[in-house]
Amino acid sequence: MHNEAVISKGVDWIIVWLYIIFITIGFLCIFSVEHRSQENILQSIIGLKKNYSKQLLFIGISIVAATFLLLTDSKLFTATANLSYAFGLLLMMATFVVGREINGSKSWIPLGFFNLQPVETCKVFTALALAKYLSRSETDFDKTKSQIIAALFALIPIGFSLLQNETGLALVYFAFLFPMYREGLPPIYLIIGFSLAVLFVATILIEKNTLAIILTLIAGAVLYFMRRIVMRNKSLLLIVMGIWILCVSIQRFAVPYVFNHVLHPYQVERIMNTFGVDYVPESKVAAVELDQQKGALSTKKKKKEKSDYNVKQSKIAIGSGGFWGKGFLKGTQTQGDFVPEQHTDFIFTSVGENFGFWGSALVVLLYLLFLLRIVFIAERQRSTFSRVYAYSVAGIIFFHVTINICMTIGLAPVIGITLPLLSYGGSSLLTFTVLIFILVRLDADRQMVLR
Repeated sequence: MHNEAVISKGVDWIIVWLYIIFITIGFLCIFSVEHRSQENILQSIIGLKKNYSKQLLFIGISIVAATFLLLTDSKLFTATANLSYAFGLLLMMATFVVGREINGSKSWIPLGFFNLQPVETCKVFTALALAKYLSRSETDFDKTKSQIIAALFALIPIGFSLLQNETGLALVYFAFLFPMYREGLPPIYLIIGFSLAVLFVATILIEKNTLAIILTLIAGAVLYFMRRIVMRNKSLLLIVMGIWILCVSIQRFAVPYVFNHVLHPYQVERIMNTFGVDYVPESKVAAVELDQQKGALSTKKKKKEKSDYNVKQSKIAIGSGGFWGKGFLKGTQTQGDFVPEQHTDFIFTSVGENFGFWGSALVVLLYLLFLLRIVFIAERQRSTFSRVYAYSVAGIIFFHVTINICMTIGLAPVIGITLPLLSYGGSSLLTFTVLIFILVRLDADRQMVLR
């Protein structure tokens, strides 16, 4: 009875019940894409022969971890934040020595019955370390030095992720801009980031000389409408010209360099296909021309069909569900294994085919409720540490949900990130469980001011 009181006191049960709903939906989705009518369910679960049986084991481990976290003194999280971050970085470095390569990414450490992905688990440690740094009394986040140090907490894991060829998970770490912005990061950084993203997309969609002319006209228009201010302040002219030179340089040199020398060809193809643009790496141009001369199907078309396959099959599966869905275990696309990675990155296709538009909308609404509840919890915290950590959790989940769902319906490039609590995988499920239940524990102790 005493332990029950300790666990339940101050716990936000809305978050807990939403967590239970999500892991239940996730298990049912994984079951629906893997179970076949001739199989013995009990034997599959006992023998851990199927991914859904392994997921059931991961769910059990995660529930044990959640219970342990609810029994933990919240002061432990602040005391060990920096140490856990250092441990996370060591795990990421360990992958270069003992790591196992899966799907072209050497970011996994084999642990027998499952593979640990440090870049996934390090999100928890980064959230704790960032919260610890921003909650220090000596941290003045109005100063550029403090802002740079805070950014480094996320940039270091990003660097390791890129070296491990985990571009998708590397991008997730930009979610830590959410808590930094909440704590006073100047909006100019977000404006610059958004502007660079727009310029990047424009570089893909618009011919380079045409875009250069458009950028020149925009700079000219700014100078014309601000000519009186420019006459009084000559430095503004230099600023506008500097921005124009930077934008043209990024458009003509930086983006092409990244496409041809930094990103892998398949990554570039996925980005291009998202915007409906055909792309062939420079090294393949000659081969394409040769194929065309021989009258064969061009390499360009072959590569586009291959890189488009996942998204095409995903959209077919989701669209086939219609409004009401085909029903549980009746999805022909997912049951037929037409959708690649349908139990991990493309798990949302199972929701769309089995339960249709209403089921997909319900899952999205549940995620929205989940995020709003986390933000509500963040704003009622008395300590900076708990508030920063809560916004970190919200940012990570928001990024995963938005990109994953957009990815499955063709609105974002396929970058290989999971749908929180629904996708198969021990590392993913355990990471999100720890993220969420540390937050629940901190919120339960919110009357304590944690520095």
